[in-house]
Amino acid sequence: MSAQLDHEQVKLLREKHLAQLVTVMKDGSPHISPVWVDTDGEHVVINTQVARVKTRNMRRDPRVAVGVYDPENPYSRVLNVRGRVVEITEENARDHIDDLSEKYNGVRPYPNHNPDKPRLIVKIMPESIY
Repeated sequence: MSAQLDHEQVKLLREKHLAQLVTVMKDGSPHISPVWVDTDGEHVVINTQVARVKTRNMRRDPRVAVGVYDPENPYSRVLNVRGRVVEITEENARDHIDDLSEKYNGVRPYPNHNPDKPRLIVKIMPESIY
């Protein structure tokens, strides 16, 4: 079962706000990471490196949660999504991290790119939205 992002939620995801991504560790405990966040209008989209704990967690267990809020209005502009990772791909991941770097830092290309640490785009399908 999936839930649809509405116009205001999409707008919040496209603004310059850090998100918290929660994944499930092998022992069932939560793992939380700050991430840059994006959306394609349907999915919550993040970009990460192949060799990260969150990547291993999402490959093993696709259940995740993402929280983002506007620091200017943290009580009414909040988005909490529980969902599932539906795609992990290297395709266009380098361009995507450049887009995110421009969004968050005003710098293009992403200055910390390391070709020895490939990037991934992760698409999360919302199942419940609060």
